[in-house]
Amino acid sequence: MIRKSLAVLTCLLALAASAPAAIAEGAPVSVKVNMARILRINAPAATVIIGNPGIADVTIQDPQTLVLTGRSYGQTNLIVLDSMGNPIADTLVEVVQDLANVVTVFMGDKRGTMACSPVCQSVIMLGDDSDFTSDAVGSASSVAAMAAGSN
Repeated sequence: MIRKSLAVLTCLLALAASAPAAIAEGAPVSVKVNMARILRINAPAATVIIGNPGIADVTIQDPQTLVLTGRSYGQTNLIVLDSMGNPIADTLVEVVQDLANVVTVFMGDKRGTMACSPVCQSVIMLGDDSDFTSDAVGSASSVAAMAAGSN
């Protein structure tokens, strides 16, 4: 009986963690860099504004659903307006790094980042050495080109 209760509780917590977030006035919204997050708002949006589009991007999926994407580390603000130009939400957006399964490799004064789950692969992260990043982009481009050629 206890195992069944724990299994149900675990499932409910997993569902709650993956549920779209509602924008609460004054509460910061967190999104991981290079990831997207669904946000629900309580009134239809006509306009969305990001203070610094280099840090985050937002699009209107439907009038009460926004898609927030982390572009770079840092903080900016998100303003949502209705069709009359009245504010629906004005909140802080924090873009953070997902540290799960990420390894930073230091090679003298140069840095590279790898995702290790279970095999380590180069990933593109802000602050990495430009040669390391170029190699990772080149490898990804080669794989994409081969995949496109096989279709």
